[in-house]
Amino acid sequence: MTDLEYLKQEITRLKRERDAVILAHNYQLPEVQDVADFIGDSLALSQHAARTDAKAIVFCGVHFMAETASIICPDKRVLIPDPEAGCSLASTITVEQLRAWKQEHPDAVTVCYINTSADVKAECDYCCTSSNAVKVVKSIPEDKPILFLPDMFLGAYVAEVTKRKNIYIWPGECHVHAGIRPSLVLEMLKTYRDAEFLIHPECGCTTSMVYYFGSGNGNGSGNGNGCALTSNGNGNGNGNGNYACNVRFLSTEGMMRYAKQTSAKRLIVATEVGILYRMQRENPDKEFIPVSSDAVCKYMKMITLDKVYRSLKEMVYEVKVPEDTARRARKAIERMLSIQ
Repeated sequence: MTDLEYLKQEITRLKRERDAVILAHNYQLPEVQDVADFIGDSLALSQHAARTDAKAIVFCGVHFMAETASIICPDKRVLIPDPEAGCSLASTITVEQLRAWKQEHPDAVTVCYINTSADVKAECDYCCTSSNAVKVVKSIPEDKPILFLPDMFLGAYVAEVTKRKNIYIWPGECHVHAGIRPSLVLEMLKTYRDAEFLIHPECGCTTSMVYYFGSGNGNGSGNGNGCALTSNGNGNGNGNGNYACNVRFLSTEGMMRYAKQTSAKRLIVATEVGILYRMQRENPDKEFIPVSSDAVCKYMKMITLDKVYRSLKEMVYEVKVPEDTARRARKAIERMLSIQ
């Protein structure tokens, strides 16, 4: 038996003994995904955490995700295998900065991306993920100004899709997605004309891509059925034939669903490369090409199989949010979970 096989066997045994469930984000290492009971994006993981009957949750993701699970599951023990697994996007705004911003816009509704600390969530009216950000914003009366934080690319995407003019966007970014620039995307589209293209709305190319294809610069035939643009795949434009045009902006779980249903055999994926492992495993007859092999989140990769084993064996490291913070943050998260 190899060391890897032994670790997986021991993790399975410890899960039973501890009455624990392992949740893993789509960006986790392949071997961590292999031992997970459920794999998904931030929204799906939050929903699964809320439903599980297990006494303990081992959260294989970054710290804000474990915090969210702890907030919505106060009766469960939530563990993260490495407490230093942070998030470059979440760190772009502090609770003090948010309070000052809210004072500048006292009548605004505050919508925070799930990639934020519990302290920040506690100051917000709504939480959202890339899966439901558009739906959350659309649920807010049009006459109410919105503060959207912290991701500027997701915020710009939401503003474009909803056509909302009174949305203010915090200038934060994910270091991985920000590196996926328009020039790189356009070059890949030009090279792989037969492929479908899946873009995460956190990407640095998002705003320009929405504008570019929304202006009809794809490979459409002139009948208005050129590009797929929005999170639900609606398209428009008549195209100039320079690029492949089947472009969709989707959350990671949206990408997973679309990869299963499409008849396309080649897909280019613009997000963190960890998702390719699950994509390929669930769709062995299709080819998945990363827009950039350098799109790697060092924080997601801090969770290793050794650390998962230690977490279960020693029941470390527990993530606990102070009750007052958790109570206020829970309202924003529950509003997110209620919007389907």
